[in-house]
Amino acid sequence: MKPTLRTASLPVFAPKAGKRRPSLRLTLVLAAVAALAPLGSTALAQASSITMASTTSTEQSGLFPFLLPEFKKASGLDVKVVAVGTGQAIDMGRRGDADVLFVHDQVAEEKVVAEGFAIKRFPVMYNDFVLVGPAADAAKVRGNSIVDALRKIAASNADFISRGDKSGTHAAELRFWKGLGEGASKGSGYKECGCGMGPALNMGSSTGAYVLTDRGTWLSFKNRGDLTVLVEGDKALFNQYGVLVVNPAKHPHVKAAEAQKFVDWVTSSAGQNVIASYKIEGQQLFFPNAGK
Repeated sequence: MKPTLRTASLPVFAPKAGKRRPSLRLTLVLAAVAALAPLGSTALAQASSITMASTTSTEQSGLFPFLLPEFKKASGLDVKVVAVGTGQAIDMGRRGDADVLFVHDQVAEEKVVAEGFAIKRFPVMYNDFVLVGPAADAAKVRGNSIVDALRKIAASNADFISRGDKSGTHAAELRFWKGLGEGASKGSGYKECGCGMGPALNMGSSTGAYVLTDRGTWLSFKNRGDLTVLVEGDKALFNQYGVLVVNPAKHPHVKAAEAQKFVDWVTSSAGQNVIASYKIEGQQLFFPNAGK
C-alpha cells in the first residue's frame, strides 16, 4: 500500500466557481511569511534601542531618568543603561557589550580611543567631587585642600571608605592619595568596599567614616545621617564627564549610527539645556560644557 500524504493540518480552501484553489506550495509560503512576521517586529524593536554603559554616579544622581525620556522624544530611541564603575563601563566598550559610553575618567577615556575601541571622546558636562565625613570631624580635615585632608585622615588612622571599584571616583581618589608621596600610608582606617557611590555613602553614614563622592550623588543621597561636606572648592576636585561611541570596526554588531544620535543630541543645545535644568532642591547637579 502506498503511503498517504496527510494534509489535514494545512488550511483548506473551498474553491469558488471559476476560481482555482491555491496550490499546496502557495499555502506553505503564506504560512512561512506569517511565521516570520513576529521576527521582523523583534528586529525593529532591537534597532530602536541602544545600550549605554555608564557610571553609578550618573544613575544614582537621578540624571538619567530626567535626561533619557527627553532624548527618546527627540529621537524615538530607547536607551538601556548599565550602571557600573567607569573602569567596568570602559571594559564593556572594549568587549563590545555597549554601544555608547558615558563616563568620567578622561585619562582612561583617551586611552580607549587610542586603542581603537571607541571612535572619539566628547566632553559633555562637569560637576565636582567633595569629601564628606562626620560633623564632629575628629581628623580636623575641614577646608579646601583634598591632599591635606587625606594626609590628616592617614595620620589619625580615621575611617575612610573607598569605592575600590576602578570607577572614575576611585581613580580620582587614588590620584589624590598620590599627592601624599609615593608609598605613603593611607592609615589603618582605610577600607575598600568594591561598591557603587550610594552603597559607599551608606557605609560612611552608618560608621561615621570619611568618603569621597561626586556632588551629584551627594545632593540626591537621602541617608546622610551625621555626614556633612567638609572639603570642597579645590581645583583638583573638578569632575569632567565624557561620552564615546564604541567603534564598530572592532565590533560590527555595535549600533554606531544610533549611538551617534545620542552623542549628537546630548552635546547639542537641546541636550545641554536638559542637563542644566536638572536640579534637586534648587541646586544644579551638572554643568554642561560640550565643545569646551
